[in-house]
Amino acid sequence: METRNETLQEELSLKLFVVLTRTFESIKKRVEADIKCLGLNTTEFAVLELIYSKGEQPIQKIGEKVLIASSSITYVVDKLEEKGLLKRKPCPTDRRITYATITEEGTAFMDEVFPTHKKSIEEICAGLDMDEKKMMIEQLKKLGFYADKLK
Repeated sequence: METRNETLQEELSLKLFVVLTRTFESIKKRVEADIKCLGLNTTEFAVLELIYSKGEQPIQKIGEKVLIASSSITYVVDKLEEKGLLKRKPCPTDRRITYATITEEGTAFMDEVFPTHKKSIEEICAGLDMDEKKMMIEQLKKLGFYADKLK
Protein backbone atom coordinates (compact mmCIF):
# COMPACT_ATOMS: atom_id res chain seq x y z
CA MET A 1 0.00 0.00 0.00
CA GLU A 2 1.25 3.48 -0.96
CA THR A 3 2.03 5.92 1.78
CA ARG A 4 0.94 9.56 1.75
CA ASN A 5 4.56 10.58 1.17
CA GLU A 6 4.89 8.32 -1.92
CA THR A 7 1.67 9.75 -3.36
CA LEU A 8 2.91 13.29 -2.75
CA GLN A 9 6.26 12.44 -4.38
CA GLU A 10 4.46 11.11 -7.47
CA GLU A 11 2.20 14.16 -7.69
CA LEU A 12 5.14 16.55 -7.31
CA SER A 13 7.16 14.64 -9.92
CA LEU A 14 4.28 14.86 -12.41
CA LYS A 15 3.80 18.56 -11.68
CA LEU A 16 7.55 19.16 -12.10
CA PHE A 17 7.47 17.39 -15.46
CA VAL A 18 4.51 19.48 -16.65
CA VAL A 19 6.06 22.75 -15.45
CA LEU A 20 9.44 21.92 -17.06
CA THR A 21 7.76 21.00 -20.33
CA ARG A 22 5.61 24.14 -20.45
CA THR A 23 8.53 26.35 -19.49
CA PHE A 24 10.75 24.82 -22.15
CA GLU A 25 8.02 25.23 -24.80
CA SER A 26 7.51 28.90 -23.87
CA ILE A 27 11.23 29.65 -24.05
CA LYS A 28 11.68 27.62 -27.23
CA LYS A 29 8.81 29.43 -28.97
CA ARG A 30 10.34 32.83 -28.18
CA VAL A 31 13.85 31.79 -29.28
CA GLU A 32 12.51 30.23 -32.50
CA ALA A 33 10.71 33.47 -33.36
CA ASP A 34 13.90 35.50 -32.81
CA ILE A 35 15.99 33.13 -34.93
CA LYS A 36 13.39 32.95 -37.72
CA CYS A 37 13.80 36.73 -38.17
CA LEU A 38 17.43 36.03 -39.13
CA GLY A 39 16.40 33.85 -42.08
CA LEU A 40 17.47 30.62 -40.39
CA ASN A 41 15.72 27.82 -38.54
CA THR A 42 16.84 26.84 -35.05
CA THR A 43 18.82 23.83 -36.26
CA GLU A 44 20.74 25.90 -38.79
CA PHE A 45 21.43 28.54 -36.15
CA ALA A 46 22.59 25.90 -33.63
CA VAL A 47 25.06 24.41 -36.12
CA LEU A 48 26.32 27.84 -37.21
CA GLU A 49 26.67 28.99 -33.59
CA LEU A 50 28.62 25.83 -32.67
CA ILE A 51 31.14 26.39 -35.45
CA TYR A 52 31.27 30.14 -34.81
CA SER A 53 32.01 29.54 -31.12
CA LYS A 54 34.12 26.37 -31.21
CA GLY A 55 35.75 26.47 -34.65
CA GLU A 56 35.58 23.92 -37.45
CA GLN A 57 33.92 20.62 -36.54
CA PRO A 58 33.86 17.16 -38.13
CA ILE A 59 30.43 16.96 -39.80
CA GLN A 60 29.94 13.48 -38.28
CA LYS A 61 30.25 14.92 -34.74
CA ILE A 62 27.99 17.99 -35.07
CA GLY A 63 24.76 16.11 -34.37
CA GLU A 64 25.73 15.00 -30.89
CA LYS A 65 26.96 18.48 -29.99
CA VAL A 66 23.78 20.32 -31.02
CA LEU A 67 21.39 17.47 -30.17
CA ILE A 68 20.00 16.78 -33.63
CA ALA A 69 19.76 13.55 -35.57
CA SER A 70 22.90 12.71 -37.53
CA SER A 71 20.69 12.07 -40.57
CA SER A 72 19.73 15.78 -40.57
CA ILE A 73 23.27 17.15 -40.36
CA THR A 74 24.13 16.79 -44.05
CA TYR A 75 20.93 18.59 -45.03
CA VAL A 76 21.57 21.42 -42.54
CA VAL A 77 25.21 21.82 -43.64
CA ASP A 78 24.03 21.84 -47.29
CA LYS A 79 21.56 24.65 -46.50
CA LEU A 80 24.17 26.72 -44.65
CA GLU A 81 26.63 26.13 -47.48
CA GLU A 82 24.04 27.32 -50.04
CA LYS A 83 23.62 30.49 -47.96
CA GLY A 84 27.40 31.01 -48.03
CA LEU A 85 27.74 30.76 -44.24
CA LEU A 86 29.63 27.44 -44.02
CA LYS A 87 31.87 25.41 -46.27
CA ARG A 88 33.12 21.85 -46.24
CA LYS A 89 36.81 21.15 -45.82
CA PRO A 90 38.31 17.68 -46.27
CA CYS A 91 40.59 16.39 -43.52
CA PRO A 92 44.14 16.26 -44.89
CA THR A 93 45.01 13.09 -42.96
CA ASP A 94 41.77 11.06 -43.10
CA ARG A 95 39.60 10.97 -46.23
CA ARG A 96 36.62 9.70 -44.20
CA ILE A 97 36.41 12.98 -42.29
CA THR A 98 35.03 16.25 -43.60
CA TYR A 99 34.95 19.40 -41.53
CA ALA A 100 32.33 22.12 -41.54
CA THR A 101 34.03 25.48 -41.26
CA ILE A 102 32.56 28.98 -41.11
CA THR A 103 33.10 31.34 -44.04
CA GLU A 104 34.05 35.01 -43.78
CA GLU A 105 30.42 35.81 -44.63
CA GLY A 106 29.26 33.45 -41.86
CA THR A 107 31.58 35.07 -39.34
CA ALA A 108 30.41 38.57 -40.33
CA PHE A 109 26.79 37.43 -40.04
CA MET A 110 27.32 35.94 -36.57
CA ASP A 111 29.36 38.96 -35.43
CA GLU A 112 26.34 41.06 -36.32
CA VAL A 113 23.48 38.89 -34.97
CA PHE A 114 24.96 36.98 -32.04
CA PRO A 115 25.08 39.89 -29.58
CA THR A 116 21.36 40.51 -30.23
CA HIS A 117 20.64 36.79 -29.79
CA LYS A 118 22.48 36.75 -26.45
CA LYS A 119 20.52 39.81 -25.33
CA SER A 120 17.26 38.12 -26.33
CA ILE A 121 18.15 35.03 -24.27
CA GLU A 122 19.00 37.31 -21.35
CA GLU A 123 15.59 39.01 -21.66
CA ILE A 124 13.82 35.63 -21.74
CA CYS A 125 15.63 34.56 -18.57
CA ALA A 126 15.20 37.90 -16.79
CA GLY A 127 12.41 36.40 -14.67
CA LEU A 128 15.14 34.96 -12.45
CA ASP A 129 17.90 36.84 -10.64
CA MET A 130 21.53 35.68 -10.82
CA ASP A 131 21.39 33.48 -7.73
CA GLU A 132 18.16 31.85 -8.92
CA LYS A 133 19.73 31.17 -12.34
CA LYS A 134 22.79 29.56 -10.73
CA MET A 135 20.57 27.43 -8.48
CA MET A 136 18.32 26.44 -11.39
CA ILE A 137 21.33 25.43 -13.50
CA GLU A 138 22.69 23.22 -10.72
CA GLN A 139 19.32 21.62 -9.99
CA LEU A 140 18.54 20.94 -13.65
CA LYS A 141 22.01 19.45 -14.19
CA LYS A 142 21.49 17.21 -11.16
CA LEU A 143 18.12 16.08 -12.47
CA GLY A 144 19.49 15.50 -15.97
CA PHE A 145 22.48 13.48 -14.77
CA TYR A 146 20.20 11.37 -12.60
CA ALA A 147 17.80 10.75 -15.49
CA ASP A 148 20.74 9.77 -17.75
CA LYS A 149 21.84 7.14 -15.20
CA LEU A 150 18.42 5.46 -15.39
CA LYS A 151 18.99 4.35 -19.01
